[in-house]
Amino acid sequence: MISYARNCTGLIGLILCAVFLWSLLGIRLIHADDSLGISNRDKSPNIIFILADDLGYGDLSSTGQKYFKTPNLDRMAEQGMFFSQHYSGSTVCAPSRSCLITGQHTGHTPIRGNKEILPEGQHPLPEAAPSLPITLSKAGYVTGAFGKWGLGFPGSEGDPMKHFDRFYGYNCQRIGHHYYPHAIWDNDQQVELAPNAGSAKGVYAPTLIHDQTLQFIEDNRDRRFFCYVPTVIPHAELAAPEAYMKQFRGAIEEGLPYEGYDEGVDFRNGPYQSQPEPRVAFAAMVSLLDQQVGEILDLLEKLGISDNTLVVFSSDNGPHQEGGADPEFFRSNAGFRGYKRDLYEGGIRVPLIVCWPGEIENGSRSDHISAFWDFLPTFAEIVGEVVPEGIDGISLLPTLLGEDDKQIKHDYLYWEFHERGGRIALRQGDWKAVKYDVLENPDRPAELYNLVADPGEKVNLANSYPEILSRLESLMKSARTESDVFTFQHKQYNAEK
Repeated sequence: MISYARNCTGLIGLILCAVFLWSLLGIRLIHADDSLGISNRDKSPNIIFILADDLGYGDLSSTGQKYFKTPNLDRMAEQGMFFSQHYSGSTVCAPSRSCLITGQHTGHTPIRGNKEILPEGQHPLPEAAPSLPITLSKAGYVTGAFGKWGLGFPGSEGDPMKHFDRFYGYNCQRIGHHYYPHAIWDNDQQVELAPNAGSAKGVYAPTLIHDQTLQFIEDNRDRRFFCYVPTVIPHAELAAPEAYMKQFRGAIEEGLPYEGYDEGVDFRNGPYQSQPEPRVAFAAMVSLLDQQVGEILDLLEKLGISDNTLVVFSSDNGPHQEGGADPEFFRSNAGFRGYKRDLYEGGIRVPLIVCWPGEIENGSRSDHISAFWDFLPTFAEIVGEVVPEGIDGISLLPTLLGEDDKQIKHDYLYWEFHERGGRIALRQGDWKAVKYDVLENPDRPAELYNLVADPGEKVNLANSYPEILSRLESLMKSARTESDVFTFQHKQYNAEK
């Protein structure tokens, strides 16, 4: 190639050289794409990640919900891939989101619990922690987050503006309990919502956040963008605009009214407000969320960027029971055992749908065992960026492309939960060990379940398979490193040296 360039003379020669060199470069780019199993076109898709708040595995009509419909989420499933064995990062908000952002499970991720910082916010992600949005920023993406953050109080090293180019929503997940808040964050500025002054309910915050989400997508239609949408729906408190409530009155048998906190110093500062129609409100909220998903998909079509946009939908943990919610009535956990704050399947197995036109087969389904910490390496591989060191995730790209024979599998998945006496769970293949009260009763034996034969975790096989249980309990001890902030006090649950 060098000798060819030297023999080129004059203007015509220079043009021929340029064409020759560019053709070689093009061939190499095509071969590089082919080696990844991705079709030959610009493979830096826009990425939209929609994260529901406390939505159960069974809260989609495609997974069995009978009391309301989710046509747009069903549409996603028809146009993409549904993961039947996907897990959230944790069983509550902040640590689950930390796992998503850092690519680390709760034995390694910096935020392992809901630790409040007054007057507003949660314990911050350290500046040195791996970061999904920063990884995408390095690849040239403009990034935006719209909804609930919960990983660093304003001005801290975990402030969302340290990770994203644009932020609109709730910094604090405690304030995020409320759908008619007195103020909201616009980048680094707190903006008062005058229509919600006092006890007024003039503006529904998820609508404001959704409008900003759509605007971000439209503003960046000609750029590569990452749009993170951690909505507060359908987390308690239960509240929805009247237009949505009236759709379900009379169609759903109502339960007991919820009597909450409607005045006083903590009004709209954490405790949930009353809701006389909690079942109607829940159905209305999920219906609204589904409509917002549909409006995002429709906008992508309108802008002509749907074919090069990867859209993800999931939930941060299992269904909650607070604020009048009735997950048993709705069968929100789809028959799995447990709810939010449990490490049984009902608390951590969540729906996952991924759409990527032209790359993911329509209506496909995967039983691959995956978790939140897999998204950072997945997105990094897709955009050609270096994966940060010290993460636990494994790229899902082979599965997304239908190349199951190339998909690396986890040796195990691990969770720890620091409330309610301490809880630990570990899944390896078909087997799952669950251990409760690890702080109060560290010698209590773990429970053992075979999730293929018993997905409802009804039959404890610990006495029948002691060798398997011993192996999983050993992994429980070695899977974690100690945290100075979120610590298990008993030495048994420190990492083995």
